[in-house]
Amino acid sequence: MLRHRGPDWSGLHCHQDCYLAHQRLAIVDPTSGDQPLYNEDQSIVVTVNGEIYNHEELRAKLNSHKFRTGSDCEVIAHLYEEYGEDFLDMLDGMFSFVLLDTRDKSFIAARDPIGITPLYMGWGLDGSVWFASEMKALSDDCERFVSFLPGHIYSSKKGGLRRWYNPQWYSERIPSTPYDPLVLREAFEKAVIKRLMTDVPFGVLLSGGLDSSLVAAVASRHLGQTKVARQWGSQLHTFSVGLKGSPDLKAAREVADYLGTYHHEFHFTVQEGIDALEEVIYHIETYDVTTVRASTPMFLMSRKIRSLGVKMVLSGEGSDEIFGGYLYFHKAPSKEEFHLETCRKIKALHLYDCLRANKATCAWGLEARVPFLDKNFINVAMDIDPEWKMIRPDLGRIEKWVLRNAFDDNQNPYLPKHILYRQKEQFSDGVGYSWIDGLKHHANEHVSDAMLKNASFVYPENTPTTKEAYYYRTIFEKFFPKNAARSTVPGGPSVACSTAKAVEWDAAWSKNLDPSGRAAVGVHTAAYKEVPEKVSASEHSSSVIGFSPKQDGAIEAATTATAV
Repeated sequence: MLRHRGPDWSGLHCHQDCYLAHQRLAIVDPTSGDQPLYNEDQSIVVTVNGEIYNHEELRAKLNSHKFRTGSDCEVIAHLYEEYGEDFLDMLDGMFSFVLLDTRDKSFIAARDPIGITPLYMGWGLDGSVWFASEMKALSDDCERFVSFLPGHIYSSKKGGLRRWYNPQWYSERIPSTPYDPLVLREAFEKAVIKRLMTDVPFGVLLSGGLDSSLVAAVASRHLGQTKVARQWGSQLHTFSVGLKGSPDLKAAREVADYLGTYHHEFHFTVQEGIDALEEVIYHIETYDVTTVRASTPMFLMSRKIRSLGVKMVLSGEGSDEIFGGYLYFHKAPSKEEFHLETCRKIKALHLYDCLRANKATCAWGLEARVPFLDKNFINVAMDIDPEWKMIRPDLGRIEKWVLRNAFDDNQNPYLPKHILYRQKEQFSDGVGYSWIDGLKHHANEHVSDAMLKNASFVYPENTPTTKEAYYYRTIFEKFFPKNAARSTVPGGPSVACSTAKAVEWDAAWSKNLDPSGRAAVGVHTAAYKEVPEKVSASEHSSSVIGFSPKQDGAIEAATTATAV
């Protein structure tokens, strides 16, 4: 079930009634880094989905240990041997892993601070405990399963989950550090550079918006000094997707031309997107409307990218949550409310954008890395006094002004000014406004008024309130009929991707609860004036442990109550 995540290698380790299985997507050390991975005497076994960007630094600290491979993830086995369970804060990267200590049959499972890589935990009726990168690997064997919380560790010795990631921003304390654009710029450049760690061809997903354009600009500027440039060339490859004539395609082409990248532009039609919906929902494992809308073009693009031989891409997720980039932040009533909302948004990323970016790409064996969610960069950005992040038209500050200003360098410009100051466009909008309108029309044709009227009886949990949401829910339930599955998907009202709490900022929003950025009436330059007209789609042309391969692939693991 998880082979799509890691088609390069299938690994299995069995110790009595404990099993660790792994599907590998080989990014770092493709020739010797097959998993599971071990310590020197193979008493410690680990399967990992992710990337450890500081693995060379950690290897230097572990100079008394002998490493078997060049895999960045092997350090986890040796760190556990050296420090026990108290090493997670030493890791700089994205990861989900399960580790088995065969000396006493104890095990731990852990997930990165933000939940960039997916992880689920389940329980069987026979007392077994399971872990997997995707819930489809658990649904047949587990009576109950949940999304494993980011920044947490599960220990069979200590019992239960505990949070290991405890930065200052997590407490939602209002910071007071003055804004320093050069500090912010340097932190982001370091975040991008460390993610150029790869032994395979890579590129950047480029929508032409601020976030992906900055990723591309920084990567392009520093690529020539990296190991990957010596292996695969110093010209950056960029990729964009959209309906013909869409805002993103035009902007992405302009950015690519400015940066001198080798640009690949992919087109899709509304009908092609609609035809892919069932497969998309199967892979992303959610019925959240915004996530389905945005995942579909990303899913279609990932297939094309993988066909070119590219196995890793950088992407711009996370910036809007950190800097309050969504258009509804224009209505934040105070800097305190602004900051609290950014904290809520970051804490929920594993259920939305991280889930989409990972699963839509891994569906085709493609890895997505997200520099904005670098652990150090988040600390720097979230320690800025939120007064600087507030949207202040009277001072010429639009959304994400602190980020735009940090890269506004007249002597050595990163981007053209009009790109640097382009209004926020949600990905599902930017690929072409008729994409969302076409989805709504398609749902209207398949969901009757009577069906929606009785939705609360059919779906009492997270009841769909629109025909589009109802349509996605029916597809989801076909693949994932268990109560546990539907409970992994968040609910609640939202406008332009807000949390339910932020809907309270403007009374008018409760009348137009649509997650599209165009629902931010009075803010978006192409905001809805009224309910959009119907648009025809044809008009717009173990005991097991479950893992994902090395984001590097797919994790799958199960354990008995007394063993992994």
